[in-house]
Amino acid sequence: MIVFRDPAEVPADFGRTVAAIGKFDGVHSGHRAVFRRAQLDAARLGAKTVAVTFDRNPLSVLRPDRCPDDLVSVQRKIELLADCGLDAVLVLTFDEQLAAREASDFVTSILVDALHVATVLVGRDFRFGRGGSGTPALLAELGAQHDFTVDEIEDVFLEGTDRRVSSSWVRELLSVGDVALAGAVLGRPVSVRGEVVHGLKRGRELGFPTANLPALLDEMVPADGVYAGRLVDHTTGIVHPAAISVGTNPTFDDVAQRQVEANAIDSPGLDLYGHDVTVEFTHRLRGMTAFDSLESLIAGIDSDVVQARLLLGVPAKPGVLGTSDVPDSRTE
Repeated sequence: MIVFRDPAEVPADFGRTVAAIGKFDGVHSGHRAVFRRAQLDAARLGAKTVAVTFDRNPLSVLRPDRCPDDLVSVQRKIELLADCGLDAVLVLTFDEQLAAREASDFVTSILVDALHVATVLVGRDFRFGRGGSGTPALLAELGAQHDFTVDEIEDVFLEGTDRRVSSSWVRELLSVGDVALAGAVLGRPVSVRGEVVHGLKRGRELGFPTANLPALLDEMVPADGVYAGRLVDHTTGIVHPAAISVGTNPTFDDVAQRQVEANAIDSPGLDLYGHDVTVEFTHRLRGMTAFDSLESLIAGIDSDVVQARLLLGVPAKPGVLGTSDVPDSRTE
């Protein structure tokens, strides 16, 4: 996928395009439905598919007091858009200058002159141009003047629910740690990626060594608590089942910032320092707890690993921590 950071970077001979416009925060299942529609339109027209998005949430400029946290970083958004099979993405710098552009100028300078759009896809609540004066109806009027059509995309609902798929819903779910439903809304597992860093090494001392991720990550971290999931080591290509902790370690109360720690189940001697890893969250086990003794902490972690094993379908290994009360399928 080609990444353009300015309309001027689009080659004059790039050809006609089908452009989907939006914030695309999280690149959730609703966004993916839009891109599938764009690809069908592009195949019919012999055009290229382009996502037009922004380097920040427009509310951070227009109404910073109402701007929510981003679900993903800009770089992660670009990676997710590439996974959707698009031909290109145009990342616009959303600043005061862009916010002040008249709607008609946005259309002519970006969509017509730079992208040579044949079709534009937008949601029903899409607004653009100075003061949000641009609407899908105005876009259709301008399309008639500049030889492009407008597809107004209907809301996407998660199967089995009556709620519209949205980035706001994902934020709400992550705030309470419901990673299973958040993953369903996203259409992919909730995950964070980063380079493993050195921590306090307390997990290793307790018999449950963990891979610690840095404080700044590429996706929103779910609520404090303990989770089951996977640790994907991009350095080696190995995927480990994992028990994951998110929080500030209230038992010892000596961690200043929230951190993500993943224990690779059955890999006590694993050395991941400096490795590029992704931590995927699949199930929430419990909230974060301050234990009253070291013994109760170890028992609690052992119970967490047992639950993670069961949920992830990892066979028990007799004599290994985190196998208490787990039936060994080899002896049944």
